[in-house]
Amino acid sequence: MSRDLTGFAALARAAMGVTPRGARALIALAGPPASGKSTLAPRLAQAMTKAGRPAQVVPMDGFHMDDAVLTDRGLLPRKGSPETFDLRGFTRFVTDLASGGEVFHPIFDRRREIAIGQAGVVPADCACVIVEGNYLLLDEPGWRDLGALWDLSIYLPVPADVLEQRLLARWTRHGLTPDAARAKAGGNDLPNGTRVASALLPPDIYYKEPAS
Repeated sequence: MSRDLTGFAALARAAMGVTPRGARALIALAGPPASGKSTLAPRLAQAMTKAGRPAQVVPMDGFHMDDAVLTDRGLLPRKGSPETFDLRGFTRFVTDLASGGEVFHPIFDRRREIAIGQAGVVPADCACVIVEGNYLLLDEPGWRDLGALWDLSIYLPVPADVLEQRLLARWTRHGLTPDAARAKAGGNDLPNGTRVASALLPPDIYYKEPAS
């Protein structure tokens, strides 16, 4: 049954208390684009490591298909949607994580918009991996099978208007004009976010930051 949590200390306690079914604990941190996953994940890993449970973050972004493949498939304009990820490879990777030992993984270079193969490594002594990504709890064929692999699943619900503001700020920081940023957010990121929210496997935790 899902529960609501507010406040980082409560979330950290929940993460510290997770019981792994495999050799290491696997925590899914899911949410739409610009929901705050990439900020929260390393903060949570640092808190867990400091408390005596070594944790590491692995973003799902490393499993983006290459632009050449997406171009051949007519999917380049939809880069970032579920169809543009190597789901089979990602599923194998998550399964390997649960088995323990040293596990290598690709890392996405956002500046060059490419995934670099085996550029990251989860060491054998890592007790917990926090996987962050949009589609970790997506209730669609293939993707929904990931749900059984997580020892703890966390979802970040964020209102659509807040997501839009964050996305516009993100893309203007990356050098896009305001019009281009609106087109990119409205044509891809926001539809992906709607898809995530409307086809969601029930998470263990809905997490919100306290109102400032």
